[in-house]
Amino acid sequence: MRVFVTGASGVVGSAVARHLVLAGHRVRALARSAEATAYVAALGLEPVTGGLGDEGALLRGMDRADVVFHIAGVNQMCVPDPGPMIATNVDGTRRVLRVAEQANVPRVVVTSSAATLGEEHGTVGDETSTHRGWFLSDYERSKYLQEQAALDHGGDTEVVLVNPSSVQGPGRATGTGKIILDVLSGRIPALPDSALSMVDIDDCAAGHLLAAEKGVPGERYVLNGFTMTTREAIAVLAQQTGVETKVRFLPERVTTALASGATTAEKVIRLPAPFCGEMLRTMAHGHVYDGSRARDELGLEYRPAEATFDRLVAWFRAEGLLGR
Repeated sequence: MRVFVTGASGVVGSAVARHLVLAGHRVRALARSAEATAYVAALGLEPVTGGLGDEGALLRGMDRADVVFHIAGVNQMCVPDPGPMIATNVDGTRRVLRVAEQANVPRVVVTSSAATLGEEHGTVGDETSTHRGWFLSDYERSKYLQEQAALDHGGDTEVVLVNPSSVQGPGRATGTGKIILDVLSGRIPALPDSALSMVDIDDCAAGHLLAAEKGVPGERYVLNGFTMTTREAIAVLAQQTGVETKVRFLPERVTTALASGATTAEKVIRLPAPFCGEMLRTMAHGHVYDGSRARDELGLEYRPAEATFDRLVAWFRAEGLLGR
């Protein structure tokens, strides 16, 4: 099968690319820099020089493609100007789908986010959830708008969406992966006592390939392997690493108050994540997702939390990130 991938130099994109190569597919990948070009070439992909704004590059990459994986996007919290992130996530998706129509690509798999479900606090989010009507962050807003753009796309190209929860495993040292690393390194003394849903990086990648093969056009599939409280997750990690963590777990009301204070403070100074208002608000809200549709309809098998954390810790150590 001939495949074109955007975002192949990112955490999720590179995992999907590896799975595609192992499955024997011929893969082209969009690469907007010399560093990205070298990286995707090392993965065994054919680089196509250009970015999401370059329709010529997209058209070259999609030439005779059987499927496109649109994974490229921006995932940031508390940015002073969310405009560029929204433009990349929303306008970039519209452009990819428009070019896919021109290139007669049969199917595009769009990487969305479980954040778009917008479930109410204390409920379980799934593909049928009604969005609460307000956003925890500009990132959530950008991905929600991206998803709407994808679902509203008309034409002959089939669009299937996958909605990963928090992606963890080898290669993830940003976002919640960085929070885990900072806790184990003693750089974060306190965390909200809330729920967090996660999916192993390789299970996430496998879900993408299954969505391309079996997904129903116009539908979305939540990719989520397990849900734990932050307290439970840190306990498992401490046991696996032998690192004694001295993290305090903050009640929801305290985290909510801190989020409000951080948001006010950000009007005067920039606070580093995870102490910015959006991050704290998101963590205080917590997320519980149901990934059973991908399991039941696509045949995705999820590994247990302990296996994911074991792989993540081993990668931290191999990369010299853990420091102990």
